[in-house]
Amino acid sequence: MRVDRAALDLIVAHARETTPAECCGLLLGHDAEITEAVRTRNVAGQERSRFVIDAKDHIDGRREARRRGLEVVGFYHSHPRSPADPSETDRAEASYPGHLYLIVSLAGVAPDIAMFRLDQGNFHRVSFVTVG
Repeated sequence: MRVDRAALDLIVAHARETTPAECCGLLLGHDAEITEAVRTRNVAGQERSRFVIDAKDHIDGRREARRRGLEVVGFYHSHPRSPADPSETDRAEASYPGHLYLIVSLAGVAPDIAMFRLDQGNFHRVSFVTVG
């Protein structure tokens, strides 16, 4: 998997801006490449340790991606105080099989980024390289 550096930079900046709450957004691109990240609102309310992508942002993001010849290939969110591994809440609420789930952790000195693919209800780690 290839991920554009600008997309990762946007995700890390978004995570830092929203901490201590989780941020979330869409990953746009094609098959084996993420070319963009699109911020969405987290409508989880007062619960800072989970994310719920705003439905309007999700639909608008899909429409805009399709208009530009891109696809929503996955989602991102942050873990402000925990590792970049899917939490029990992430596992319970993931509902897009075959999609990518990128998690950025701010628990350490430097951001830690990990990517997973949801397949048959399980997360499988996906390796990636940064381009650009």
